[in-house]
Amino acid sequence: MHEFFNRQIKLWGEETQDSLQNKKVAIIGSGGLGCSLGIALGASGIGEFAFVDFDEVGVHNIHRQIGFKVGDDGKAKCEVLKELVESRCPYTKVTAYKEGFEEFATRDLEFDLIIDATDNLPTRAAINEYCLNKKQPWIYGSVEEFHGQVCFFEEASYEAVFQINDRKPNGIACPIVMHIASLQANLAIRHLAGLPVKKDILYYLSFDSEGVLQNQKFNLPKN
Repeated sequence: MHEFFNRQIKLWGEETQDSLQNKKVAIIGSGGLGCSLGIALGASGIGEFAFVDFDEVGVHNIHRQIGFKVGDDGKAKCEVLKELVESRCPYTKVTAYKEGFEEFATRDLEFDLIIDATDNLPTRAAINEYCLNKKQPWIYGSVEEFHGQVCFFEEASYEAVFQINDRKPNGIACPIVMHIASLQANLAIRHLAGLPVKKDILYYLSFDSEGVLQNQKFNLPKN
């Protein structure tokens, strides 16, 4: 195992790397963000995951949901992603839950971290309420067109910042999905490895009309 994670051990040592085997993470949503998160965090050595998603793979998903390939259409997203992550990350165990977050929340399972990889505001609001009630840290991420947002929520409330409605996202470029998921994964792995992470800051990344990358951050009010 130490040979597998050799480059990360150079970052933080064997003890920290071994500690990741005891971490449990729930990723809510197995689409674009969820695929990239599962692959990145599984490859980092997180010991146990719950992948939660009620949806099935569609052909229109595959271009940006990198865990899927042509021929996977019609299969449960969480189950396909589980098989992929466990096949390339031999020190990781995944449980797939083909259900929505509301049903999953009733299981009342314990996790070190919950990560939002959904694509709708009502589900994020439900994750927010659940995590506030349980004092559970969670990481939010969203993507649309050429921009995205990331935040590690600890004391702030998602609903204090965002208006909750059932609006669907516009078109999405494939690379921004992987970019935002990568930022979520970096925040997650730092937290799980015991490294400093500044909480309750909303990061907003976007390209302007001339293709210049903008990076803004906003302190969120504590709940």
